[in-house]
Formats: sequence, C-alpha cells, structure tokens
Amino acid sequence: MSDLELHKYFPKLPEEALKEFAEWCILEQAKVVAGEFILDPTKLQNLTPNEYIWQLIDQFMKARPDPIKAGLVSAMAGQEADSHGLVGSAIMVDFVALYIKYLIPENGKSPEEAKALITEAAIQQYEKLSELADKYNVKF
Repeated sequence: MSDLELHKYFPKLPEEALKEFAEWCILEQAKVVAGEFILDPTKLQNLTPNEYIWQLIDQFMKARPDPIKAGLVSAMAGQEADSHGLVGSAIMVDFVALYIKYLIPENGKSPEEAKALITEAAIQQYEKLSELADKYNVKF
C-alpha cells in the first residue's frame, strides 16, 4: 500500500483519468452513504473532460438530501482540498474524493469505527486511482 493522500497523484493523471475517477467516486463509492445518484446526462454531453468533471460534481452536490450535513462535510473537504494547492480538475476531484470519504462515517457507531470506515474508503479510492494510472500508463 502506498501513500493514501491522493492529492499527490491527481496532477500526474490525464483529464480523462480524473473524469473516470470522479465518476466512480460519485456513481459507485457514494452509494454507500448517499444511495443511487441519478445524473442528468443531457448536461454532460459534448463536454471536455474538465467541463464534464465540474458539471458532474455540481449535479451531485445539488442532489444532497441533508443540506446541513452536506454543508459541514463540504466545508471540511473544501478546506482540506484548498490546502493541497491543486488547480483545475485536480482540485475538484480532490474535493469530491474527500467529500465522499468524509460522508462514509455516518455508518460508524463509534469514533474508532468511523475512522476505520474513512481508512477503508481511502484504500478503495487509492486502489481505483492505481487502476486508472495503470490504464493510462502513469507511474506513481
């Protein structure tokens, strides 16, 4: 297992890989806490990967059922993503990965269990990112 701080890897990946990672985070990993997310594919047509990522994240964030919790988690994830010094698609993908990772502990019944769930989510994200890096011939 390598470093689970994914922000170090995002700048190394092409936009298409970041797009695939954002899709996976939102459409697959977030199901654990947010349920199935139905996106509007008409808003995603004919977009560059960068525009697609921004639009996908925008749709996802607007669909959150609990605005108070979403706001708190969003603030945490945003502050951490800002501290990583990324730009463009990389910062948005970093934000959404952190946001989803921090949403997952709602299933934890104790602080220890919540921390274990966050770690498990981070490992899943790293594994997916590694898979995409291999697909796009990027070495971490």
